[in-house]
Amino acid sequence: MVRNKPRDAEVYGVDIGKNIFHVIGVNADGTPIQRLRCRRETLIQFFQRAAPAVVGMEACPGSQWLARKIQSFRHTVKIVPAQFVKPYLKSNKNDTLDAEAIAEAVTRPTMRFVEVKAVDQIDT
Repeated sequence: MVRNKPRDAEVYGVDIGKNIFHVIGVNADGTPIQRLRCRRETLIQFFQRAAPAVVGMEACPGSQWLARKIQSFRHTVKIVPAQFVKPYLKSNKNDTLDAEAIAEAVTRPTMRFVEVKAVDQIDT
């Protein structure tokens, strides 16, 4: 059996850390159906195996690279500025709750997103 096997989530929220990533998968009605804590390589393998879904993450220096990588697995990636995620936190801030708030924020119809840029669009 594959550890951290993806479930059929509609939306994933990813809290990006230096070494550890937290992922929340939610179904169509927004109920969390999967929680995952993993390292970068496991995260990439997870999204390779997952059915195409919406993947949300906060804007940060690593989010552009990770967004392009996840998009290559047929997922729709939405990057949300951090200040727009904060209102969706339901309790004290921690990585798992941040991932859940990101998953909720990306489902909002009026949410503003950061464009996922191609490598040649990024300032060097």
